[in-house]
Amino acid sequence: MPSTTETAAEKAEVKSYFESTGFDRWNRIYSDSDDVNKVQRNIRLGHQKTVDNVLAWLQEQGNLASRSFCDAGCGVGSLSIPLAQLGAGSIAASDLSEAMVAEASRRAVDAGISGGQLQFTASDLESLEGRYDTVICLDVFIHYPQAPAEEMVRHLAGMAERHLIVSFAPYTPLLALLKGIGQLFPGPSKTTRAYTLREDGIVAAAAAAGFKPVRRSLNQAPFYFSRLIAFERA
Repeated sequence: MPSTTETAAEKAEVKSYFESTGFDRWNRIYSDSDDVNKVQRNIRLGHQKTVDNVLAWLQEQGNLASRSFCDAGCGVGSLSIPLAQLGAGSIAASDLSEAMVAEASRRAVDAGISGGQLQFTASDLESLEGRYDTVICLDVFIHYPQAPAEEMVRHLAGMAERHLIVSFAPYTPLLALLKGIGQLFPGPSKTTRAYTLREDGIVAAAAAAGFKPVRRSLNQAPFYFSRLIAFERA
């Protein structure tokens, strides 16, 4: 298990990456730009499938206008902006990277979304607080080893009144092998460490906070693997 010093250093590394070369790379991936390679295009498709799943699940639950949402690790607003367009009551969206938050805010303005409905802030997950009907954290846990990821699940669950939705790269022997030989996260995308997580640990952490899994999906494309789980308060 990483020490506190190691965890802080890694967080600083991730923040620095997404404020510089990482921002340019991922901003292009999470856009309509043609300036992406095959790997990046597949990551875009996989991530969009995860976002689409979440939006579909939320619409099935209904009453979006009366609900509050927290989009923890919002990136450039891939989830929070369409969620606002679907009529969500209020959304607090945050990301570790100020560059990502600035881009998300710009995209929201371009989409004609009111700042009263959707508010962006720069923050790490550990500093988030408040209470929301639904807390969502997509494809962020790839930066967390198992124990810190489980701790973060408990933290986010403590902010959720009724629903918690998270996604992560699931641990499997095959993914562990691919990651070990550098084929899961190839080339420059390996600038920061990427972690696969054991699903039973994530589910147990949510259970400890009073949540049970009610829906799962596994979204995958070449170079993208994401287990998506929706929890409800038990």
